[in-house]
Amino acid sequence: MGSYSILIGLSLAVILSYLFDLAARATKVPSVLMLLLTGIALRQAADYFDFALPIPKVVLEIFGIIGLIMIVLEGALDLELTRDKAPLIRRSFLAAALMLIVQASAIATLLYLWLGISFQTCLVNAVPLAVISSAIAIPSVANLRGEKQEFIVYESTFSDILGIMFFNFALQKNFAQGMSVVTFGRDVVAVLVVAILSTAMLAFLLGRIRLHVKFFLILAFLVLMYSVAKKLHLSSLLLVLVFGLAVNNAKLFLKGTYLRRWFRPDQLHEEVHQLRSITAESAFLIRTFFFLLFGFSITLSSLLSFTLLWQGVLIVGVLTLIRFFYLRYVAKSDLIPELFIAPKGLITVLLFYSIPDQHHIGEVGENILFVVILLTGLLMMAGLLMSREQPEIGEY
Repeated sequence: MGSYSILIGLSLAVILSYLFDLAARATKVPSVLMLLLTGIALRQAADYFDFALPIPKVVLEIFGIIGLIMIVLEGALDLELTRDKAPLIRRSFLAAALMLIVQASAIATLLYLWLGISFQTCLVNAVPLAVISSAIAIPSVANLRGEKQEFIVYESTFSDILGIMFFNFALQKNFAQGMSVVTFGRDVVAVLVVAILSTAMLAFLLGRIRLHVKFFLILAFLVLMYSVAKKLHLSSLLLVLVFGLAVNNAKLFLKGTYLRRWFRPDQLHEEVHQLRSITAESAFLIRTFFFLLFGFSITLSSLLSFTLLWQGVLIVGVLTLIRFFYLRYVAKSDLIPELFIAPKGLITVLLFYSIPDQHHIGEVGENILFVVILLTGLLMMAGLLMSREQPEIGEY
Protein backbone atom coordinates (compact mmCIF):
# COMPACT_ATOMS: atom_id res chain seq x y z
CA MET A 1 0.00 0.00 0.00
CA GLY A 2 1.44 3.36 -1.03
CA SER A 3 1.93 6.35 1.23
CA TYR A 4 -0.80 8.38 -0.49
CA SER A 5 -3.28 5.52 -0.13
CA ILE A 6 -2.52 5.42 3.60
CA LEU A 7 -3.01 9.19 3.89
CA ILE A 8 -6.33 8.93 2.04
CA GLY A 9 -7.47 6.20 4.43
CA LEU A 10 -6.43 8.16 7.54
CA SER A 11 -8.14 11.31 6.29
CA LEU A 12 -11.35 9.45 5.49
CA ALA A 13 -11.30 7.89 8.96
CA VAL A 14 -11.13 11.32 10.63
CA ILE A 15 -13.86 12.75 8.39
CA LEU A 16 -16.06 9.72 9.04
CA SER A 17 -15.54 10.03 12.80
CA TYR A 18 -16.58 13.70 12.65
CA LEU A 19 -19.74 12.73 10.76
CA PHE A 20 -20.41 10.06 13.38
CA ASP A 21 -20.18 12.72 16.10
CA LEU A 22 -22.76 14.82 14.25
CA ALA A 23 -24.99 11.77 13.81
CA ALA A 24 -24.62 10.91 17.51
CA ARG A 25 -25.99 14.31 18.51
CA ALA A 26 -29.05 13.77 16.33
CA THR A 27 -29.68 10.06 16.95
CA LYS A 28 -28.05 9.58 20.41
CA VAL A 29 -26.30 6.50 19.03
CA PRO A 30 -22.79 6.65 20.59
CA SER A 31 -20.18 7.60 18.00
CA VAL A 32 -17.71 5.05 19.38
CA LEU A 33 -20.27 2.32 18.74
CA MET A 34 -20.45 3.46 15.11
CA LEU A 35 -16.64 3.39 14.95
CA LEU A 36 -16.52 -0.14 16.34
CA LEU A 37 -19.09 -1.40 13.85
CA THR A 38 -17.26 0.39 11.03
CA GLY A 39 -14.04 -1.34 12.06
CA ILE A 40 -15.81 -4.72 11.95
CA ALA A 41 -17.28 -3.93 8.53
CA LEU A 42 -13.84 -2.97 7.23
CA ARG A 43 -12.45 -6.26 8.56
CA GLN A 44 -15.15 -8.18 6.70
CA ALA A 45 -14.38 -6.27 3.51
CA ALA A 46 -10.65 -6.91 3.95
CA ASP A 47 -11.25 -10.63 4.45
CA TYR A 48 -13.50 -10.76 1.39
CA PHE A 49 -10.84 -9.17 -0.82
CA ASP A 50 -8.01 -11.19 0.83
CA PHE A 51 -6.39 -8.00 2.13
CA ALA A 52 -4.17 -8.64 5.16
CA LEU A 53 -3.49 -5.82 7.63
CA PRO A 54 -2.02 -7.26 10.84
CA ILE A 55 -2.43 -4.93 13.81
CA PRO A 56 0.14 -5.53 16.60
CA LYS A 57 -1.38 -5.46 20.06
CA VAL A 58 1.17 -2.83 21.11
CA VAL A 59 -0.29 -0.37 18.57
CA LEU A 60 -3.73 -0.69 20.15
CA GLU A 61 -2.20 -0.33 23.60
CA ILE A 62 -0.35 2.88 22.67
CA PHE A 63 -3.45 4.44 21.12
CA GLY A 64 -5.48 3.33 24.11
CA ILE A 65 -3.09 4.70 26.74
CA ILE A 66 -2.70 8.10 25.08
CA GLY A 67 -6.42 8.24 24.37
CA LEU A 68 -7.24 7.48 27.99
CA ILE A 69 -4.90 10.24 29.20
CA MET A 70 -6.39 12.78 26.81
CA ILE A 71 -10.01 11.88 27.56
CA VAL A 72 -9.57 12.01 31.33
CA LEU A 73 -7.65 15.29 31.01
CA GLU A 74 -10.40 16.67 28.76
CA GLY A 75 -13.03 15.75 31.34
CA ALA A 76 -10.99 17.19 34.23
CA LEU A 77 -10.46 20.48 32.39
CA ASP A 78 -14.23 20.86 32.08
CA LEU A 79 -14.94 20.41 35.79
CA GLU A 80 -15.09 23.37 38.12
CA LEU A 81 -14.75 22.70 41.83
CA THR A 82 -17.03 24.73 44.05
CA ARG A 83 -18.31 24.24 47.58
CA ASP A 84 -21.84 23.47 46.36
CA LYS A 85 -20.52 20.64 44.15
CA ALA A 86 -18.86 18.77 47.03
CA PRO A 87 -21.94 16.56 47.64
CA LEU A 88 -22.07 15.66 43.92
CA ILE A 89 -18.38 14.74 43.87
CA ARG A 90 -18.80 12.67 47.03
CA ARG A 91 -21.82 10.80 45.63
CA SER A 92 -20.11 10.08 42.32
CA PHE A 93 -16.99 8.80 44.09
CA LEU A 94 -19.00 6.51 46.36
CA ALA A 95 -21.01 5.25 43.39
CA ALA A 96 -17.87 4.46 41.42
CA ALA A 97 -16.10 2.80 44.35
CA LEU A 98 -18.95 0.71 45.71
CA MET A 99 -20.27 -0.49 42.36
CA LEU A 100 -16.76 -1.34 41.15
CA ILE A 101 -16.06 -3.52 44.18
CA VAL A 102 -19.47 -5.23 44.23
CA GLN A 103 -19.66 -5.77 40.46
CA ALA A 104 -16.10 -7.10 40.19
CA SER A 105 -16.68 -9.42 43.15
CA ALA A 106 -19.95 -10.70 41.66
CA ILE A 107 -18.39 -11.43 38.25
CA ALA A 108 -15.36 -13.04 39.93
CA THR A 109 -17.68 -15.28 41.95
CA LEU A 110 -19.49 -16.34 38.76
CA LEU A 111 -16.18 -17.20 37.11
CA TYR A 112 -15.01 -19.03 40.23
CA LEU A 113 -18.16 -21.17 40.42
CA TRP A 114 -18.09 -21.77 36.68
CA LEU A 115 -14.39 -22.55 36.16
CA GLY A 116 -13.21 -23.66 39.59
CA ILE A 117 -9.89 -21.80 39.38
CA SER A 118 -8.29 -19.47 41.94
CA PHE A 119 -10.44 -16.55 43.06
CA GLN A 120 -7.55 -14.12 42.51
CA THR A 121 -7.37 -15.05 38.82
CA CYS A 122 -11.14 -14.66 38.54
CA LEU A 123 -11.00 -11.23 40.19
CA VAL A 124 -8.16 -10.04 37.94
CA ASN A 125 -10.28 -10.93 34.90
CA ALA A 126 -13.46 -9.49 36.42
CA VAL A 127 -12.16 -6.00 37.26
CA PRO A 128 -11.81 -4.87 33.59
CA LEU A 129 -15.44 -5.87 33.00
CA ALA A 130 -16.65 -3.77 35.95
CA VAL A 131 -14.86 -0.52 35.12
CA ILE A 132 -16.89 2.23 33.44
CA SER A 133 -15.09 3.62 30.40
CA SER A 134 -14.77 7.39 30.58
CA ALA A 135 -13.53 7.27 26.98
CA ILE A 136 -17.08 6.35 25.92
CA ALA A 137 -19.18 7.86 28.71
CA ILE A 138 -17.77 11.41 28.67
CA PRO A 139 -18.21 12.14 24.94
CA SER A 140 -21.61 10.42 24.88
CA VAL A 141 -23.17 12.69 27.53
CA ALA A 142 -22.11 15.94 25.85
CA ASN A 143 -25.78 16.74 25.17
CA LEU A 144 -26.84 16.28 28.80
CA ARG A 145 -26.83 19.28 31.05
CA GLY A 146 -26.21 20.14 34.68
CA GLU A 147 -25.65 17.58 37.41
CA LYS A 148 -26.60 14.61 35.25
CA GLN A 149 -23.67 15.26 32.94
CA GLU A 150 -21.27 16.13 35.77
CA PHE A 151 -22.25 13.06 37.79
CA ILE A 152 -21.48 10.75 34.84
CA VAL A 153 -18.19 12.54 34.07
CA TYR A 154 -17.04 12.31 37.70
CA GLU A 155 -18.28 8.73 38.15
CA SER A 156 -16.66 7.39 34.97
CA THR A 157 -13.37 9.18 35.70
CA PHE A 158 -13.31 7.91 39.28
CA SER A 159 -14.21 4.42 37.99
CA ASP A 160 -11.20 4.46 35.62
CA ILE A 161 -8.82 5.51 38.40
CA LEU A 162 -10.24 3.21 41.07
CA GLY A 163 -10.44 0.38 38.54
CA ILE A 164 -6.71 0.62 37.85
CA MET A 165 -6.01 0.75 41.61
CA PHE A 166 -8.25 -2.25 42.29
CA PHE A 167 -6.67 -4.14 39.38
CA ASN A 168 -3.17 -3.51 40.78
CA PHE A 169 -4.39 -4.57 44.23
CA ALA A 170 -5.77 -7.85 42.84
CA LEU A 171 -2.43 -8.59 41.11
CA GLN A 172 -0.40 -8.47 44.34
CA LYS A 173 1.35 -11.68 45.29
CA ASN A 174 0.16 -11.28 48.89
CA PHE A 175 -3.38 -10.50 47.68
CA ALA A 176 -5.16 -12.65 50.30
CA GLN A 177 -2.97 -11.50 53.19
CA GLY A 178 -3.26 -8.52 55.48
CA MET A 179 -0.03 -6.99 54.19
CA SER A 180 -1.69 -6.42 50.82
CA VAL A 181 -3.75 -3.60 52.36
CA VAL A 182 -0.60 -1.97 53.76
CA THR A 183 1.16 -2.25 50.40
CA PHE A 184 -1.87 -0.85 48.62
CA GLY A 185 -2.14 2.09 51.05
CA ARG A 186 1.55 2.85 50.59
CA ASP A 187 1.10 2.97 46.80
CA VAL A 188 -1.90 5.31 47.11
CA VAL A 189 0.08 7.73 49.30
CA ALA A 190 3.00 7.55 46.87
CA VAL A 191 0.90 8.36 43.82
CA LEU A 192 -0.79 11.27 45.62
CA VAL A 193 2.58 12.76 46.51
CA VAL A 194 3.83 12.32 42.94
CA ALA A 195 0.56 13.80 41.60
CA ILE A 196 0.89 16.95 43.72
CA LEU A 197 4.57 17.47 42.87
CA SER A 198 4.12 16.82 39.15
CA THR A 199 1.06 19.08 39.01
CA ALA A 200 3.00 21.92 40.66
CA MET A 201 5.84 21.50 38.14
CA LEU A 202 3.56 21.36 35.09
CA ALA A 203 1.43 24.28 36.27
CA PHE A 204 4.58 26.35 36.81
CA LEU A 205 5.80 25.52 33.28
CA LEU A 206 2.39 26.24 31.76
CA GLY A 207 2.29 29.68 33.31
CA ARG A 208 5.91 30.58 32.55
CA ILE A 209 6.74 29.24 29.08
CA ARG A 210 6.41 31.96 26.47
CA LEU A 211 7.41 29.97 23.39
CA HIS A 212 4.82 29.45 20.66
CA VAL A 213 4.97 25.67 21.05
CA LYS A 214 4.36 24.64 24.64
CA PHE A 215 1.11 22.69 25.03
CA PHE A 216 2.40 19.51 23.46
CA LEU A 217 5.50 19.88 25.62
CA ILE A 218 3.24 19.89 28.68
CA LEU A 219 1.31 16.90 27.33
CA ALA A 220 4.59 15.09 26.64
CA PHE A 221 5.68 15.63 30.26
CA LEU A 222 2.28 14.38 31.41
CA VAL A 223 2.53 11.21 29.30
CA LEU A 224 6.11 10.70 30.51
CA MET A 225 5.15 10.90 34.18
CA TYR A 226 2.09 8.73 33.59
CA SER A 227 4.23 6.05 31.93
CA VAL A 228 6.96 6.14 34.59
CA ALA A 229 4.39 5.89 37.37
CA LYS A 230 2.72 3.00 35.54
CA LYS A 231 6.07 1.19 35.30
CA LEU A 232 6.25 1.54 39.09
CA HIS A 233 2.76 -0.05 39.32
CA LEU A 234 1.16 3.12 40.64
CA SER A 235 -2.34 4.32 39.72
CA SER A 236 -0.92 6.90 37.36
CA LEU A 237 -4.27 8.07 35.95
CA LEU A 238 -4.64 10.00 39.21
CA LEU A 239 -1.79 12.24 38.01
CA VAL A 240 -3.87 13.28 35.00
CA LEU A 241 -7.00 13.97 37.03
CA VAL A 242 -5.18 16.03 39.66
CA PHE A 243 -3.36 18.08 37.01
CA GLY A 244 -6.54 18.84 35.06
CA LEU A 245 -8.54 19.79 38.15
CA ALA A 246 -5.71 21.89 39.61
CA VAL A 247 -5.06 23.86 36.42
CA ASN A 248 -8.75 24.48 35.73
CA ASN A 249 -9.36 25.55 39.34
CA ALA A 250 -6.07 27.35 40.00
CA LYS A 251 -7.75 30.43 41.46
CA LEU A 252 -9.54 28.26 44.02
CA PHE A 253 -6.42 26.36 45.13
CA LEU A 254 -4.16 29.42 45.20
CA LYS A 255 -6.65 31.82 46.76
CA GLY A 256 -5.09 33.75 49.62
CA THR A 257 -1.69 32.02 49.41
CA TYR A 258 1.80 33.33 48.65
CA LEU A 259 2.03 30.77 45.85
CA ARG A 260 0.02 33.06 43.56
CA ARG A 261 3.15 34.93 42.49
CA TRP A 262 4.84 31.66 41.52
CA PHE A 263 2.01 29.99 39.61
CA ARG A 264 0.14 33.06 38.28
CA PRO A 265 -3.48 31.81 38.35
CA ASP A 266 -4.68 34.57 36.01
CA GLN A 267 -2.16 33.46 33.39
CA LEU A 268 -3.11 29.82 33.91
CA HIS A 269 -6.76 30.70 33.39
CA GLU A 270 -5.93 32.21 30.00
CA GLU A 271 -3.88 29.18 28.95
CA VAL A 272 -6.50 26.60 29.99
CA HIS A 273 -8.78 27.51 27.08
CA GLN A 274 -6.11 26.63 24.52
CA LEU A 275 -5.04 23.53 26.45
CA ARG A 276 -8.65 22.37 26.59
CA SER A 277 -9.04 22.85 22.83
CA ILE A 278 -5.83 20.96 21.97
CA THR A 279 -6.70 18.16 24.40
CA ALA A 280 -10.20 17.77 22.94
CA GLU A 281 -8.85 17.65 19.37
CA SER A 282 -6.19 15.10 20.34
CA ALA A 283 -8.69 12.95 22.24
CA PHE A 284 -11.02 12.95 19.24
CA LEU A 285 -8.24 11.91 16.87
CA ILE A 286 -6.84 9.12 19.04
CA ARG A 287 -10.29 7.82 20.00
CA THR A 288 -11.13 7.57 16.30
CA PHE A 289 -8.18 5.35 15.43
CA PHE A 290 -8.35 3.24 18.59
CA PHE A 291 -11.96 2.15 18.16
CA LEU A 292 -11.60 1.65 14.41
CA LEU A 293 -8.53 -0.53 14.94
CA PHE A 294 -10.14 -2.43 17.80
CA GLY A 295 -13.20 -3.17 15.68
CA PHE A 296 -10.93 -4.20 12.81
CA SER A 297 -9.12 -6.64 15.12
CA ILE A 298 -12.37 -8.51 15.88
CA THR A 299 -13.21 -11.57 13.80
CA LEU A 300 -16.97 -11.59 13.32
CA SER A 301 -17.20 -15.36 12.87
CA SER A 302 -15.77 -15.89 16.36
CA LEU A 303 -18.62 -13.82 17.83
CA LEU A 304 -21.37 -15.97 16.32
CA SER A 305 -21.51 -18.36 19.24
CA PHE A 306 -24.50 -18.96 21.47
CA THR A 307 -22.28 -19.70 24.46
CA LEU A 308 -20.32 -16.49 23.96
CA LEU A 309 -23.46 -14.39 23.60
CA TRP A 310 -25.00 -16.03 26.66
CA GLN A 311 -21.89 -15.29 28.73
CA GLY A 312 -21.95 -11.65 27.59
CA VAL A 313 -25.66 -11.25 28.35
CA LEU A 314 -25.21 -12.83 31.78
CA ILE A 315 -22.29 -10.57 32.69
CA VAL A 316 -24.06 -7.42 31.49
CA GLY A 317 -27.25 -8.50 33.26
CA VAL A 318 -25.43 -8.90 36.59
CA LEU A 319 -23.67 -5.55 36.16
CA THR A 320 -26.93 -3.76 35.33
CA LEU A 321 -28.86 -5.40 38.19
CA ILE A 322 -26.25 -4.32 40.75
CA ARG A 323 -26.26 -0.80 39.32
CA PHE A 324 -30.07 -0.71 39.52
CA PHE A 325 -30.08 -1.70 43.21
CA TYR A 326 -27.42 0.87 44.08
CA LEU A 327 -29.07 3.78 42.26
CA ARG A 328 -32.57 2.88 43.41
CA TYR A 329 -32.11 1.82 47.03
CA VAL A 330 -28.72 3.16 48.16
CA ALA A 331 -28.21 6.43 46.28
CA LYS A 332 -31.98 6.94 45.76
CA SER A 333 -31.17 8.70 42.48
CA ASP A 334 -32.67 8.96 39.02
CA LEU A 335 -32.55 5.85 36.85
CA ILE A 336 -32.83 7.56 33.45
CA PRO A 337 -30.29 7.75 31.95
CA GLU A 338 -27.87 6.99 34.81
CA LEU A 339 -28.78 3.29 35.01
CA PHE A 340 -27.81 2.67 31.40
CA ILE A 341 -24.71 4.86 31.10
CA ALA A 342 -22.04 2.47 32.35
CA PRO A 343 -20.23 1.54 29.12
CA LYS A 344 -17.15 -0.64 28.88
CA GLY A 345 -14.48 0.24 26.38
CA LEU A 346 -10.98 1.58 26.21
CA ILE A 347 -10.01 1.05 29.85
CA THR A 348 -11.49 -2.46 29.73
CA VAL A 349 -9.30 -3.39 26.77
CA LEU A 350 -6.18 -1.82 28.32
CA LEU A 351 -6.63 -3.65 31.62
CA PHE A 352 -7.27 -6.92 29.79
CA TYR A 353 -4.03 -6.50 27.84
CA SER A 354 -2.26 -5.93 31.19
CA ILE A 355 -3.30 -9.29 32.66
CA PRO A 356 -0.18 -11.45 33.23
CA ASP A 357 -0.01 -14.80 31.46
CA GLN A 358 -0.48 -16.77 34.68
CA HIS A 359 -3.87 -15.10 35.20
CA HIS A 360 -5.22 -15.47 31.66
CA ILE A 361 -8.24 -17.77 31.30
CA GLY A 362 -9.42 -18.89 27.90
CA GLU A 363 -13.10 -18.22 28.46
CA VAL A 364 -12.57 -14.50 29.02
CA GLY A 365 -10.81 -13.11 25.96
CA GLU A 366 -11.10 -10.30 23.48
CA ASN A 367 -14.29 -11.77 22.03
CA ILE A 368 -16.20 -11.72 25.32
CA LEU A 369 -14.81 -8.22 25.93
CA PHE A 370 -16.24 -7.07 22.62
CA VAL A 371 -19.64 -8.61 23.38
CA VAL A 372 -19.75 -6.80 26.75
CA ILE A 373 -18.57 -3.54 25.14
CA LEU A 374 -21.21 -3.86 22.42
CA LEU A 375 -24.07 -4.71 24.80
CA THR A 376 -23.25 -1.92 27.27
CA GLY A 377 -22.97 0.47 24.31
CA LEU A 378 -26.44 -0.53 23.16
CA LEU A 379 -27.79 -0.07 26.71
CA MET A 380 -26.24 3.39 26.84
CA MET A 381 -27.86 4.24 23.52
CA ALA A 382 -31.23 3.15 24.92
CA GLY A 383 -30.70 5.28 28.03
CA LEU A 384 -29.80 8.36 25.99
CA LEU A 385 -32.83 7.85 23.76
CA MET A 386 -35.10 7.62 26.81
CA SER A 387 -33.64 10.75 28.39
CA ARG A 388 -34.98 14.17 27.49
CA GLU A 389 -33.80 17.68 28.17
CA GLN A 390 -34.87 18.38 31.72
CA PRO A 391 -34.23 21.20 34.14
CA GLU A 392 -31.37 20.56 36.50
CA ILE A 393 -32.24 18.62 39.64
CA GLY A 394 -30.30 18.77 42.81
CA GLU A 395 -30.74 15.29 44.22
CA TYR A 396 -29.35 11.95 43.07
